[in-house]
Amino acid sequence: MSATTKSRRKLTVSFTSEISPQDEQTQTKEKSSKGSQGGRKSKIAEYIALSTVPLVLVLGNSMLVPILPTLQSKLGISQFQSSLVISLFSVAAALIIPIAGYLSDKFTRKAVMIPSLIVYGGAGVLAGFAAVWDSYGLLIGARALQGIGAAGTAPIAMALVGDLYKDGEESQALGLIEASNGTGKVVSPILGSLLALIVWYAAFFAFPVFCLLSLIAVLFMLKEPKRKEKAKPLKQYLQSIKNIFAKDGRWLLASFFGGSLALFILFGVLFFLSNILEKPPYSIEGVRKGFVLAIPLFGMVATAYITGTKISKNGILMRWLMNIGLVLMVVSLALAIWLNTNLYVFIGLLTVSSIGTGLLLPCLNTMITGAVEKAERGMITSLYSSLRFFGVAFGPPLFGWLMDISHQLVFIVVSSLSLIALGLVFFLVKPGKQVA
Repeated sequence: MSATTKSRRKLTVSFTSEISPQDEQTQTKEKSSKGSQGGRKSKIAEYIALSTVPLVLVLGNSMLVPILPTLQSKLGISQFQSSLVISLFSVAAALIIPIAGYLSDKFTRKAVMIPSLIVYGGAGVLAGFAAVWDSYGLLIGARALQGIGAAGTAPIAMALVGDLYKDGEESQALGLIEASNGTGKVVSPILGSLLALIVWYAAFFAFPVFCLLSLIAVLFMLKEPKRKEKAKPLKQYLQSIKNIFAKDGRWLLASFFGGSLALFILFGVLFFLSNILEKPPYSIEGVRKGFVLAIPLFGMVATAYITGTKISKNGILMRWLMNIGLVLMVVSLALAIWLNTNLYVFIGLLTVSSIGTGLLLPCLNTMITGAVEKAERGMITSLYSSLRFFGVAFGPPLFGWLMDISHQLVFIVVSSLSLIALGLVFFLVKPGKQVA
């Protein structure tokens, strides 16, 4: 054996002997600390990126609610025609969402979300020019195209949450998404009113900017987990969906109805308020109207966020909160049949109803997202989102139609529908102690 080899061995022994067990433990702790810090930063970045998606989805609709009366007068259209600016967007989205869900299961979530955000923002620019040119036909067409783009945004983000997180983290992330959705609803009437101070159609052009920011966040801050299994052929995939509904169809359909009804009422109420606030005896316009519209929505946002952080996978707690939420909706909307002349009392009742919505939606989101395996999750969450969009779509025109008959009739109908939803959820949606 050569002298060089011996010296190398000595150097090796000498080097390793200089590191004490205490030093090794310190280095391990430092690495662990750095890893956990990196993990926390990564998770915060993911949360930010995920929350931008429902935010831009809501801005695309709710930001226009305060300017609908102005749009109606500028374009010389009826109240029903102005409501279609919201409704056609939502109908187009509702029809395309299941297709987007299937594509996200077949390919990847981001492969659907990224082009959807591009279409969504681009169609927003087209809608802006349609408003400038006073072209109602082009505006409606652009809004329908926006709806097609919207189909691949928030519903797919909800499925992605199920892919990225488990247990308490999943319900927390879903609560954040619902809160972000609600925050958009709170901010958008105020933002729409502020932008209208520049020019009434400014909201149409501001929206694509928000879309661009969300696109950048999704591109660079979200890392989708790799798929271990290949996508199922369409026939096998549809059979899997059929099997899910054969097994869990009763509670899933009851949950779908409850979620879509909550948003039907929410957007219908916004449309109702937007129209009555500008008329005597209230005569509230502009930014002041935006702030009034935001009050019930803030109640929903705060409740949804707190609910999402508390429920984890606790099925018993979810059942209590869902039923309490629906009871609040039934009682407050029923009282609004008679107590709708005093603005303070009326806004208070609508806020109580919105708090009920905030209790209901995060629980439904967590249950529906956790009900199925990853391979079919995109389709199930998309079907749920599709029905929620139909709720948003039919809220404004039906509220407008009922308003022409009687303001009391509006609240007779919605309180009755809420009572039906309470019955369905109470008897059919019975989660176990722990939700999957």
